[in-house]
Amino acid sequence: MNNKINYLLNTVRCVHRYSSVLTPKSSATIRKHILWIGRYRDPLENVNLRKLLLNTLPSLRGSSLRYLSQKTDVYSTGAEALVSEKTSQSSLEVEKLDDSGSFKPKHAVDHSDPFFISLRKCTCPCDALDLASEAAVSIKHYTNSLTMAWRLFKNLSEEQQRYEKQLIFEHPAFVRLCQQLLRDARRMTRGDLVFSLHALVNLGVPQNTLLVQTLVRVCQEKLNQLDNRCISVLATTLPGMDKDKNVSALQAGLQLLVEQRISSIRDIFILQNLMRCLGKDAPVFLKKKLEMAVVREIDGLTFPNALRMFLALSAMNYCSLPILNPCSKKIQENVHDIPFRQLILVLEACYTLQYRNVKLFSALADYVNSTAYLWDKRQIILFLSACETLAFQPTELLDNFAEKVTEDPDFLNLKNLLIVLRVYSRLNHVPRVQKHLFFETLHSCLNKCLPQISNTELLKAVYSLGILGYLPHRALDELLQKDSKDELTLSDDLKEQKTVMLHSVKTCMELDSPSFTKPAFVLTENLSSLVSLNLRKAQEALIELLGDENMFRQNVQLPYRYHIDFEIRMDSDRKKVLPITATDDHPDSRVQRLAFLFAPVSAFCLGTAHPQGKLAMKKRHLNKLGYHVILIQNKKFQEMKNEDAVEFLKRKIYSNAFSFPEATV
Repeated sequence: MNNKINYLLNTVRCVHRYSSVLTPKSSATIRKHILWIGRYRDPLENVNLRKLLLNTLPSLRGSSLRYLSQKTDVYSTGAEALVSEKTSQSSLEVEKLDDSGSFKPKHAVDHSDPFFISLRKCTCPCDALDLASEAAVSIKHYTNSLTMAWRLFKNLSEEQQRYEKQLIFEHPAFVRLCQQLLRDARRMTRGDLVFSLHALVNLGVPQNTLLVQTLVRVCQEKLNQLDNRCISVLATTLPGMDKDKNVSALQAGLQLLVEQRISSIRDIFILQNLMRCLGKDAPVFLKKKLEMAVVREIDGLTFPNALRMFLALSAMNYCSLPILNPCSKKIQENVHDIPFRQLILVLEACYTLQYRNVKLFSALADYVNSTAYLWDKRQIILFLSACETLAFQPTELLDNFAEKVTEDPDFLNLKNLLIVLRVYSRLNHVPRVQKHLFFETLHSCLNKCLPQISNTELLKAVYSLGILGYLPHRALDELLQKDSKDELTLSDDLKEQKTVMLHSVKTCMELDSPSFTKPAFVLTENLSSLVSLNLRKAQEALIELLGDENMFRQNVQLPYRYHIDFEIRMDSDRKKVLPITATDDHPDSRVQRLAFLFAPVSAFCLGTAHPQGKLAMKKRHLNKLGYHVILIQNKKFQEMKNEDAVEFLKRKIYSNAFSFPEATV
């Protein structure tokens, strides 16, 4: 351990020994050497060692962090020296706004300044900090160094960012830079003010430090002087901050300012930032004003803006068809340029906004299907899961992915297996090719996961396969053993769901068993002579068509807790409707029984007449009990005229063609 400490100390001393002659570009070489040392074991994770390293830097001795709250900071590195007690007191007492309360004129960046020329050559955040330490002579230099450090930092990979953040916070120039920002907070131009706050927040400087809180307070004081660009930067920063008193006050002030200036903002990008900042708590009238402002500029919509607009509306939880429809069209036109992460975000935004656009979803699914060879299988699982939450069935992609599963099932760990089972069962999708092999593959993967599977996961897996009409015998036996021993304990919020799922599993065991035979007689019960309001139209149409209420039954309760809306009995040729009482008195196996199910649109896959898993399972089981099932989307039926509704039911009753072929194993 002592050898490792000595090696690290020597490395740090070496860096500081040559810091005076290093150019910004060459410091990156030394930094890479340090990063290599901590690649697999970060020495900075040791608190005592971290303190020891900090004590070797004279500029950090005696410094302390002053908070506006008593919360413990997550960092205990050189960032704790953001502000010294002495500096913080003097800066807040001396620097004030001038009497007019206005900013000094903004000084444009002189691109011929050697400092800015060198700043543009920096290749890593520490290069910008080195340059600030060596050559910064004005607040403009310091703020631009900080902004450049953030820009370089955000372009790094996640792993690189972890190491770079440690180096930034322990860099002595970063400490001095923060002290300078605090001294000159009230002298900054409005652009430097908001960009500095943006950079500090995104670099992870704790929000309860005096520096961040001071910048927030100065933003409050100078809010009316911010131009639209500065407002946009501030609106981008606030969503990443916790809602303390200062931040909440600043956001409230920003909302009032937006209400006044909304008519003058013509930039869609700025409007998007404001929408994301104000969020779902914004008043409805302000959401409508933002909507009108965006619609006014919608002709200039670009593809990147179309993607961001979905996220902005989702953050505001405001579904605006005049905005979403043009955005959807723009995305469809440029679908091949969408990064995978954006695909998922767009689908998630559609779910949040309850925006259902079959053309958009189909375009995204076709793109993923055509480029599936480029994606990792886990990425395709994420995409299918997002489609499942929207009840959208990408048929070709589901078929092709099933083939990938049968060819190489090793990537299916327990988490991915449960997602695949949920997707295929809810969407009621059975592959057109090698469906038996697909189910056997899933069954085999489930058996491998049984030793570590939880009770909840086991029940969900068996239930999903049961919906598809497949019985996984080994998992089913284990599930029933736990249930018989009362070991299938779940949390209270899942008890009701568990009861329903377990009942469905047991029903599948009986009705989907190869040994089950169609019963000659099914015991039924009329629940009530009254029908719900959404079935009144169907009742009246049947009376007009058949001439008498005795020609059909309503609210029929069947075994296995199944319920049908209306039942009609016909002769064996399906040419004549028989009275209910006559068939009850003289049961005949040749009598054809029709079950009408008026289902909501949510029971079908989006934009189709394809039933989702639960409804498809119910239809399959009613078929096993001897019923011909007629599924009807109740919403579409309610939209029909009375004479059209009667004609529609007439075609359904006297036709041997059924809309939904049975798609089960």
